[in-house]
Amino acid sequence: MKHFISILMMIYLVYSGALAQENYIPTAENLKNREEFQDMKFGVFIHWGIYSMMADGEWIMNNKNLNYKEYALLAQGFYPSAFDAAKWVSDVKASGAKYICITSRHHDGFSMFGTKQSPYNIVDATPFKRDIIKELAEECHKQGIKLHFYYSILDWSRDDYFPIGRSGRGVGRINKGEWKTYHNFMLNQLTELLTNYGEIGAIWFDGMWDQPEDFDWKLREIYDHIHSIQPGCLIINNHHLAPIEGEDGQTFEKDLPGQNQSGYSSTATVGKLPLETCETMNHTWGYSITDKDYKSEKELIHYLVKAAGNNANLLMNVGPRPNGEFPDIAIERYLAIGRWLNEYGESIYGTRGGIIEPRDWGVTTQKGNKIYVHILNLEDDALYLPIQGKMIASVKQFIDGKPIKFTTSEKGILLNLNSKPDAIDYVLEIDMK
Repeated sequence: MKHFISILMMIYLVYSGALAQENYIPTAENLKNREEFQDMKFGVFIHWGIYSMMADGEWIMNNKNLNYKEYALLAQGFYPSAFDAAKWVSDVKASGAKYICITSRHHDGFSMFGTKQSPYNIVDATPFKRDIIKELAEECHKQGIKLHFYYSILDWSRDDYFPIGRSGRGVGRINKGEWKTYHNFMLNQLTELLTNYGEIGAIWFDGMWDQPEDFDWKLREIYDHIHSIQPGCLIINNHHLAPIEGEDGQTFEKDLPGQNQSGYSSTATVGKLPLETCETMNHTWGYSITDKDYKSEKELIHYLVKAAGNNANLLMNVGPRPNGEFPDIAIERYLAIGRWLNEYGESIYGTRGGIIEPRDWGVTTQKGNKIYVHILNLEDDALYLPIQGKMIASVKQFIDGKPIKFTTSEKGILLNLNSKPDAIDYVLEIDMK
């Protein structure tokens, strides 16, 4: 009888534990941070590691099937003499971005912070001997920029990342050990990131797609661990799926929410969590000496505006050189975005996607009773907006307040623009009663 009762108790504990796992309730601090995250609208992504020394992107270890032990020797020559955290953050602020997300550890397994969990890190394995994450964190807190940490949950360098996934198959790993030790390694590193660097805005995971869909990453345990240390810290996972219980935001890689031009988001329905899209200025995330095909100022500003119109943030990437400098052209692009935001930021920051869904001609954003109409591509001097059930007080050009003539009907409003818009983004402001 006692044995039977024990079995029932075990079943009850497993069942009740499963229920507890399902019911993630974010704290008030977390909910507040979600709102602030949505208000920021623009962030800078930084992909930087010892792979920058190869100047061929962050996936070179996998793409060239480099032996993981030989690849690790790169650390002995990594000395980013020009790294200046204050300049990085100043350049980010000048771009108009409100937060930074930096790779604390990428798929190659090298940690860009002073971890105690492995000597394979920037402090112990390089002649540089400086914790760049610590310096960056201190400067972000000083200059008022939120700091997020990218963290790879796959690893091409550790033998206890087992079973081997879809990538990193040709780098010579022995493929032994237990997943439990790798899981604990990750938990311990996340503890360090959340206790040694002040308040962190978000942990941004990547790599879940490396294993089959039924693989148990024990994500909820990882998520709960993060929230137990910093309840307000947001969790965002680049898994290309619908949001998973315990997450606080949803990101889309090289795509706007609901689109799948990149091929990554075929199964990613748009959820109700705060949204973000991440994109590269050229074609690579990590530094590439041959990739000079940077998007134009107009293209980048349009992407930022479209993201806002799709109710999402834009996380725009830069891959620093191995010496620690941002490429000159990347700085030029960031500064151009910053100049535009200095004039038009009110129509982006703190807004949500407008009541009119994105159209071929552009998007709308909204803040309170104001609708901002962002006309990006219009081959006409008039624009019809299907705004129903709203009383329109006025329509004017955002930049100078010049009135725009309009007529209303039961189904919407017709704007008379007088001439075809030719600005990068011709912004109108509609005041609703």
